[in-house]
Amino acid sequence: MEINEKIRQFAAQTDQAMAACLSHNDTDLDTLLDSMRYSAGAGGKRIRPVLTLLFCETLGGKTEDALAYAAAVELIHTYSLIHDDLPAMDNDDYRRGKPTNHRVFGEARAILAGDALLTLAFDVAAGNRRKSEQDNLAAVRILSRAAGVFGMVGGQEIDLEETNRPKSYDKLLRMHRLKTGALIEASVLLGVLAAGRIGEEETVSASRRYAEAIGLTFQIIDDILDYTASSAKTGKTSSDARNRKTTFLSFMTAEEAFDKAVGLTVDGIRAISALDINKELSCLARYLLFREK
Repeated sequence: MEINEKIRQFAAQTDQAMAACLSHNDTDLDTLLDSMRYSAGAGGKRIRPVLTLLFCETLGGKTEDALAYAAAVELIHTYSLIHDDLPAMDNDDYRRGKPTNHRVFGEARAILAGDALLTLAFDVAAGNRRKSEQDNLAAVRILSRAAGVFGMVGGQEIDLEETNRPKSYDKLLRMHRLKTGALIEASVLLGVLAAGRIGEEETVSASRRYAEAIGLTFQIIDDILDYTASSAKTGKTSSDARNRKTTFLSFMTAEEAFDKAVGLTVDGIRAISALDINKELSCLARYLLFREK
């Protein structure tokens, strides 16, 4: 199966799983639930749940075992986008080609929707009926570490404290390893966990190296696209220039940045060469390198 088709298949399965998580109705909470569904159902690349499902499959597991974990990681990612777009953060008007959550439902409800999606994610991971309670506990710990102060929240803090002031290159790398890379690594580790191979030190180490490489590649390509592509193509407005944020292009040209992304992609592919029997993880890494939105 071509990697594009695999991505579409896994994205559709994730969408169905998230929709099921948000299928309940309550007349007192309908507007909040609509707000949660609005962002969760807005589409997107779904790369994080795809990583979870693809790693599970590559390592010999059943993707059905990983689906709850995949949905949980995308619920957390969706929460982070809602909060990232808020006026107090990046103050963005569009996300995935649609008005941002707070533009439709107001700031207060957008905050609540993000909070609700985050906590729902832990409930979904803990309630995975296809895995043991021990595995589900491990999944919750992986997610909570990636989403917390030494993960996404910490990365956002570095982003906030440096707004309107230039970052050093080392600080930029740390910010992205926390803000973007931590959840990408968690997505990979959840796939390893679902496949029953989280106790294999070499497998985990190789998977982490792959995750770190493609995580930085993902951010570099984002920075290049923000600089070179139109909002109509990317589906979002670029707030980096408006907020005078430091990006990879603050330190190198777009061509140099792409060359760095190529090197990282090669490193990631090499890291999992012994595991990647069907070369699908390699194909995914190249897909992320050459994406156009």
